[in-house]
Amino acid sequence: MTPRLVLINRDYTRLWFGQAVSSIGDAVFSTTLVLWVATVLAKDETWAPMAVSGVLLATGAAVLFVGPLAGVFVDRWDKRRTMLRTEVVRGALVAVLTAVSFLPMHALPIGVWLALVYATVLLLNASAQFFTPARFAVIADLVTGEADRARAAGIAQATGQTAWIIGPPLAAPLLFTAGLQWALLLNALSYAVSYVVIRSIGAGRPEAAPEQADSKKAGQPASLLGEFTAGLRFFRRSKFLVALIVLAVIGQFGTGALSTLNVFFATDNLQMPTHLYGYIGTAMGLGGITGALCAGRVVQWIGARRTTWAGLLVSGLLLVVYSRQTGLVGGVVMLFVFTVPLTMLNTAMAPLLLGAAPAEYRGRVVSVFYPVTQLASMLSAVLSGWLASSVLRDVGGSVAGMRFGPVDTIFAMSGLIVVLSGVYAWTALPRTETPEEPGAEPATAPSGPQPALPRGRAQ
Repeated sequence: MTPRLVLINRDYTRLWFGQAVSSIGDAVFSTTLVLWVATVLAKDETWAPMAVSGVLLATGAAVLFVGPLAGVFVDRWDKRRTMLRTEVVRGALVAVLTAVSFLPMHALPIGVWLALVYATVLLLNASAQFFTPARFAVIADLVTGEADRARAAGIAQATGQTAWIIGPPLAAPLLFTAGLQWALLLNALSYAVSYVVIRSIGAGRPEAAPEQADSKKAGQPASLLGEFTAGLRFFRRSKFLVALIVLAVIGQFGTGALSTLNVFFATDNLQMPTHLYGYIGTAMGLGGITGALCAGRVVQWIGARRTTWAGLLVSGLLLVVYSRQTGLVGGVVMLFVFTVPLTMLNTAMAPLLLGAAPAEYRGRVVSVFYPVTQLASMLSAVLSGWLASSVLRDVGGSVAGMRFGPVDTIFAMSGLIVVLSGVYAWTALPRTETPEEPGAEPATAPSGPQPALPRGRAQ
């Protein structure tokens, strides 16, 4: 009889626990850096939004420039060892920044502090480009069957959102009472816990990908460029993945502004005291948990395709409503409601991507999808920060009794863009809810992709 504390199976439970701890550490780390840059380093400066967007730019740069090629190496390497090594690297990076943070702030120029923050974020996320597809492949091996994979996706979404309930409220008090270094130390320790847990997973070494094995038989070792190109061809030939990445890009342009400007919207438009900002993450976390728990029934009721486009339409409209909030309670409630449909569509699409990627292409499929969507998020973050700091900085007024300013105007436009992505999903996604097969590859292809299945995401 399976113990009640086991989620799906023992190895998945261990992996889940390690990532739960690490996710809390990341939530504390991310919130702390945004608050520290916005309220300490760039306090009362006109370039504060741009400084915050630099953190997100560093994240996006790592995904964009490291992510695509990382998938090729992940498909070659042992997935479990790859996860272990990246946890060592990430823990060491945060430990170094923690040591430096014990210096008085005046010991280094503001530009140097910002450079250290950006460099650490860049390297952390570069390492994550190897960790994420490796974890994706390990989960695909540990969890089989669409029902269990959907369940695993829901657990992952709920866990990630729970981390954002616990983490941000810890971040603000740690930063303003204990200091920056203690929030950083918590994240470093979380990587150590994740490392220990991953070591306990009994996943075996995966077999070499078929195209590599065939190349070796022919006496021609697979090249990095050749494997990367084969992954791009596989992705391109899946109509579902192409449609999904297009709508994800449009959606990222709509929601990316929240990451950069929400701290300013909360403190100015919602009149939220700075030390309460962490509860913005709590509201979104609760909405995420609700959405993850409801996603299974909603997909069973209306199907994955309808969940996707309906979730985008509803989320976009709710973001527009959020942009019009002027009070703390109304803003927090609207963020909660906004996150529910957004999480539903993310959870609904996750098992489809697991099915879409055969074992030999899993790393590369993830490393195509995530960098492209991250590029859209990065451009959205930079663009919104630039607009708020320059072009729209002095925008203000009222229409029909409704007051508007630069940040809420950007949020309203972002919501309309998300609605646009929902319209695109409605018209472009395949009508069937079952995986489609692209057919046989041409004889000239060096490595013929296997039947492709649909999928998607959104961490």
